[in-house]
Amino acid sequence: MKQVSIYAENKKGTMQKITGILLEQGINILGSVTNDSAEYGIVRMVVSDAETASEALLKEGFICRMTEVIGVEVEDEVGNLNRMLTILMDSNISVDYLYLSFNRDSGKPIMVFHCEDILEVRACLESKGYHVL
Repeated sequence: MKQVSIYAENKKGTMQKITGILLEQGINILGSVTNDSAEYGIVRMVVSDAETASEALLKEGFICRMTEVIGVEVEDEVGNLNRMLTILMDSNISVDYLYLSFNRDSGKPIMVFHCEDILEVRACLESKGYHVL
């Protein structure tokens, strides 16, 4: 999966401008997380068309970067995220950050996360029965 990371100034209307640009392009936001600091923040999004989103945002003056992330469909039950993270920890795999999305077809949660070696994570989780997107 590709994620768009947008470096945005912390000021009134910035998120509306970002979402407005995506709206104009017909791009759906599938999952998102925002981290801020005093003056700037990072908006990380998995969207329906990362390439077009990135191009449109760059054209409007935003600094963007596309990053590979992994999505794992999980059951909506207590402790499932902890079990998945324990598997990764036991395999000596570090997760940099994660956020939640969901599969619109199945209604199941999708954990989106960034780590160093996506292929290693994919193999690890698939071997334990997880559905990796």
